[in-house]
Amino acid sequence: MRVLFLTPQFPYPPQKGTTLRNYNVMGGLAPRHEIDLLSFVETSPLASCPLNTVCRRIATVPVPRRSNTRRAIDTLLSRWPDMGLRLWSIDFKQQLEAWLRDGEYDVIQIEGIELARYFSSNEKAQVRRGKAPLIVFDDHNAEYLLQQRIAQAEIASRGWTPGAIYSTIQARKLRGFERQICHTADRVIAVSNADADTLRQLDPTLTVHVIPNGVDTADYQRENIVPMELPSNSIVFTGTMDFRPNVDGVLWFAREVWPLVKAAIPDAHFVIVGQRPHTRLNVLQDDPSIIITGSVEDARPYIVSASVVVIPLRMGGGTRLKLLEAFALQAPIVSTTLGAEGFDVTNGRELLLADEAGSFAQVIVELITDRVQAKRLGQAGRSLAVERYDWQRIVPMFEAVYGVSRYTPQPSAE
Repeated sequence: MRVLFLTPQFPYPPQKGTTLRNYNVMGGLAPRHEIDLLSFVETSPLASCPLNTVCRRIATVPVPRRSNTRRAIDTLLSRWPDMGLRLWSIDFKQQLEAWLRDGEYDVIQIEGIELARYFSSNEKAQVRRGKAPLIVFDDHNAEYLLQQRIAQAEIASRGWTPGAIYSTIQARKLRGFERQICHTADRVIAVSNADADTLRQLDPTLTVHVIPNGVDTADYQRENIVPMELPSNSIVFTGTMDFRPNVDGVLWFAREVWPLVKAAIPDAHFVIVGQRPHTRLNVLQDDPSIIITGSVEDARPYIVSASVVVIPLRMGGGTRLKLLEAFALQAPIVSTTLGAEGFDVTNGRELLLADEAGSFAQVIVELITDRVQAKRLGQAGRSLAVERYDWQRIVPMFEAVYGVSRYTPQPSAE
């Protein structure tokens, strides 16, 4: 089949959720199908990028710029949600139309809601000229629920801040926008059963296919990673650090959980690993027991060196690839229930779950002092990643959605 991928970020290097999913899905499909990629970029891709061998052709468009003033005006006056405006580009639209004129696609895969506007009801007629491709909408989060949760958490912790007002407005706009693209698309994909149920709340007649996020378990093997030299008893969090759920989770952990951990284990350190640390994290820099790394080339050495990996998320949607990475690397994990949402996990089997500050701190201390339990959880997490969430097992699910017979995935390394 000939498949056109539309992605909100260039999928290389694959360093965070969307890029990891896009890179691995395209790479898994490429041996059996022709892949074209149309993507937004911050900077020009590397000439030696591996995607050049994965894709038949690649076109990129610079990310459009909007001022905060423009965004504020649009929040109040535009019928479109912010995510429908963020990546609207005449250059992207023209490139898409040119490729649709000169190439007959079997599948057009929309990666995320930021690109959904290119296939609104008015635009879909342009796509349907000539051969009609299958339009597949891969919804990485149930976005209206994500904004709703962010608003609720923000109001509960900080009151009616500008961020809470923004998310409340966006949640309302996104309900209609997300419902529209789900109806416009021929196939809708969610990353978890929870997200699929959430999308069906928009319309009970929707058919939603669940294809989870995955991890390259061959690339994420603990014994192949050179550990990072971290202080003793280091508790590690990884993630993009200007993403609001990550910022909220880290600040809650630092303010509510961390003092309790430190009281029990005075030499413990909290290591925050991720690009673009938000200015709200500046308040943590005066604490010598907290380390903010900023952007790192590879987060894996930090994960394998962690005494415990924490996922203290209180808002969000979809599923967290950071959890799969930690599972694959056999890290002992403590997460909130929401942080592990969407994965087939059991508290006490692959990880420990806690939602209150006291219990979260208690189980962290428990894992640091009980390394036998920590190792057992890590081994169970690795087994789950290999058996259920390796990309070799997940990519055939996309082919099934396209209507292609499943191929038999090769056995995993373990």
